[in-house]
Amino acid sequence: MKRSRAGGIFSVLLLAWLMQGCTAVDHHDFFTQYERDYKQRVSYVEHAVPRDGLHIRAREYGAGKPGPTLIMMHGFPDSMHIYDWLVPLLADARHVVTFDFIGWGDSDKPADHRYDVASLRRDLEAVIDYFQPKKVVLVMHDASGQPGIDWALAHPDRMAGLVLLNTYYAPAPTLRPPEAIDVFSTPGIRRDLAVWATTHWDYLWQKRYNEQMARFFDNPARLATFQKVIGYQSLGIRPAFFGLNRVLRDEVAKRRARLPKLQVFQPPVRIIFGCDDPYLNVGVAEDFHRLFPHSELHLIPGARHFVQIDQPKRVAKLLRSFPE
Repeated sequence: MKRSRAGGIFSVLLLAWLMQGCTAVDHHDFFTQYERDYKQRVSYVEHAVPRDGLHIRAREYGAGKPGPTLIMMHGFPDSMHIYDWLVPLLADARHVVTFDFIGWGDSDKPADHRYDVASLRRDLEAVIDYFQPKKVVLVMHDASGQPGIDWALAHPDRMAGLVLLNTYYAPAPTLRPPEAIDVFSTPGIRRDLAVWATTHWDYLWQKRYNEQMARFFDNPARLATFQKVIGYQSLGIRPAFFGLNRVLRDEVAKRRARLPKLQVFQPPVRIIFGCDDPYLNVGVAEDFHRLFPHSELHLIPGARHFVQIDQPKRVAKLLRSFPE
């Protein structure tokens, strides 16, 4: 125990010395210009959705369009901007809502909030209650798979369908956590030091963020843009990121008991995974396809974790016709 503590203190001191003179990159101007350009070419309405005294930032596209509403959810450490390449290809024909979970993107970020899957689900419920769609198609990516599927299992009568984009729910044979997620979700001195260091040094947070994001894309140009857009927002989401990671392993494990409910789920499910994602990979997609009885499996080449950014046209084509 003494040796472990001494090693931990030494690591912190060494890290502090190494970080002297390192500064974070400020992407504020890039983000502001990106938002200005996006608003000029894409029509949407901004909403502040109330939730227990907090506000969830949402964007609504294609209001009044027929058919079920597509509600699109992000993972971590992301925001609703992961759909900026996809939504413009849908909004002429579909009613679409994107939003930032509490603690993420432009939504409120309370310091004393409990960031877990139950909280994500309450955010989703608040958005659905606010927009009051008759039927919904939930589009889930990454960490939003758990709250989205949980809500769908509880409300099958309100579901027009599910869309799974490189997401996860329960343990799967080939599921592999990204390197950064593994660090921040594994209890112990390594996680404690990583949380402490990336909380105190923006530069270190950005460095680790950029290293992980580089493994998530097949499209280098969109990676460069995304790293700046979400990288700018990511500095404020650290409490939510750390909190959700602390409970991640338990949240995944306890959903093993719910897998039989997936096997009797009746609404249609469209599984759209980037083939080249080494983490939420083809094996995970195939496992979902086996579990959901009314599912279609679409594996998209030339796409990694962010299939909706690497291959937005192919994903849009599959969404425009769903449900059939």
